[in-house]
This record gives sequence, structure tokens and C-alpha cells, in this order.
Amino acid sequence: MSGKRRKSTRTTHSGTRRSLAWVRWPDEKLLDLRMCDLGVELDSPFLKTCIRQVLDELDQRGIQFKPHFWLSSEWFTPAGVTGCAVPFYLAHPRLMRLERRQMLEVEGGTQRWCVKILRHEVGHAIDHAYELHRRRKWRDVFGKSSKPYPEFYQPWPYSRRFVLHLDYWYAQAHPDEDFAETFAVWLRPRSGWRRRYQGWPAMRKLEYVDALMAEIAVAKPVVTARAVHEPLEHIRRTLREHYADEQKHYEKDYPSFYDHDLRRLFSSAPQHARNESAVAFLREIRTEVRNRVARWTGEYQYTLDLVLADMIRRCRELDLHVAGSLRRLKTDVGIVLTLQTVNYLHTGRHRMAM
Repeated sequence: MSGKRRKSTRTTHSGTRRSLAWVRWPDEKLLDLRMCDLGVELDSPFLKTCIRQVLDELDQRGIQFKPHFWLSSEWFTPAGVTGCAVPFYLAHPRLMRLERRQMLEVEGGTQRWCVKILRHEVGHAIDHAYELHRRRKWRDVFGKSSKPYPEFYQPWPYSRRFVLHLDYWYAQAHPDEDFAETFAVWLRPRSGWRRRYQGWPAMRKLEYVDALMAEIAVAKPVVTARAVHEPLEHIRRTLREHYADEQKHYEKDYPSFYDHDLRRLFSSAPQHARNESAVAFLREIRTEVRNRVARWTGEYQYTLDLVLADMIRRCRELDLHVAGSLRRLKTDVGIVLTLQTVNYLHTGRHRMAM
């Protein structure tokens, strides 16, 4: 083989292949491309593998219903729709790299993570397909689906009334999310949910889902229309506009008490602008400092990592850089992480991912 990289291509409906010119563009040029002009589809190897895995899991459970999928700006399953939207950036490695640079992480960017989210979204889709939330027993177990979605919710990290699946104790956000999370735990092969949740009040929810899925496994869905909302090919805003909206949304989450501590640790002064960014530094020491604070406090590393992720996002917004001794800074980051975790667990409120 030659040393030249192959041009990225996609298959058209006619079966021919054409190149995606934007793959080689720099970020600044790519950001000005309209999302509808990306030309990507669900046929990427990554997405095909993830979607196929979840569909196979439904088969293994004997569930005949199969949701449909489409590309859009983010993960979501619209009310009453029997399928779910998948974020566009997962359709191509170049877009995943852009997503990471813009948002610091790629939600669903590994097969394990993507499948985890898909199981959750399929839970919503199967609820909509069979209108499960209208059942009296469903309401007795999970609550009323008609309950308004809060902009923020207050999680209880140690509650055993809810399963643990997605980050931020998402099952606690709303009855619909509680069902979708419970379904996702139930669907995952070899999850050992009977052993894992033995003695938890959440076991009642899992056993209900287990019985409910056995009941509807071969039943015809009540809703059969395969509607899609905000498909990628209809989104005319540019990638730059999309990311500006995304960043603005997350800015609202940052509590002001982060700023004081982060500005004390790092610098925004012009003389330090050429130093390593605080974002890069925190990402480098993330695992080490998380392990150390876990030993200090006995706190779950899962919880500590969520707090670190918030600190990293805020450092990017403040454009902070390293200044001073790296050894001392690493210790101070551990102290701040310990304090912020207490705030996170006991006074934090978490924004709904709408």
C-alpha cells in the first residue's frame, strides 16, 4: 500500500461512492459548514456496530419491536416517537475529533458508551410504541409521565430507589427517565441485576419491567408510525452556530463557587497565556488525582470524576492556564476537588439534558 491516506467516502443511494471534502478541512473552515451539508449517514462502521448490538439484545430478549434511528444534532427520543435521534458527530471520526475540541468530550464516543445511551433511548422508544406510561401499574411504579420536566433536579446519590446507569443519577430526573434507565439495566446482557440490586427498593421496578417485557414481547405496537424529528438533513445552521448554542447551554450550569477556586489555582493573566492550559493539565492528572482523593475521602471515583469534568469545562470557559509549581498545583487541585465534591453531593443541582 502507498503511504497516502485514503480519502473519506460515503455510499450514495445509487451505490456509488463520493468523497467528503470537509474531512481534510481545518476546524475553522469546517465550523462554517451547514449541518445539512455534511452528507453523513448512519452507515458508519462505528454506528452500525453499536445499533446492531442493541437490536441483537432485543432479539435475545424475544422482543419483536425494533426502533428506528436517524441522525440529528444530539441524543433524544421525542414524545410519542418510536425511534431515537443519534448525534451527527458519531457518524464520522473527523466530526468526533471536532466535537472533542469544541466540547472536551464525545458523548457516546466509545462503543461501550454509545450502546449504553442507545439502551436508554430504546427504553423511551418502546414506552412510546406501546404507550406503557398510560398503564396504571406503570404509574404506580414510576410515577406520572405527565409530570413536568424540571430544568434542574436535585439528585440523591445514595438513594436505592433508583437504578444506576447513565451519569448524574439520571433515573431520578423524571418518571420517564426512571423507566428508561431501569429498562436499560434490564436489557444489558449479564448485568446481574437481580444480584446487584438485591434488597434495593429499585428491585420492584426491575421486576416490573421484566414482567412487562415478557407480556409485550410479541405484541404489536400501539404506535406504528416511524416519525423523525429534526433530521440532520433539515438542520440549516452551521456547525459554528451549533457549538455556540451548546456551549451557551452548558455555561448556565456552572456554579459561581467554582470560579473563585479555579482562579486561585490557575491564571488568566496575559503573561501566562503561553503556558499549558488548565484544561490540558487537569486532563493529564485526572486519573491520578481522582484515585488519590478517593483514598483520602472514601468517595466513589465515579462521583469525583463528574466533579472533575465540571471543573475542566469551566476552566475552558475562563481560559485559564498553569502558573507556578506543578507539584504544589497537583496537591491543591486534590484539595479543591474534595471540597467541591461535598458541594456537588449536598448542595448541587443538575441541569436536565433536554
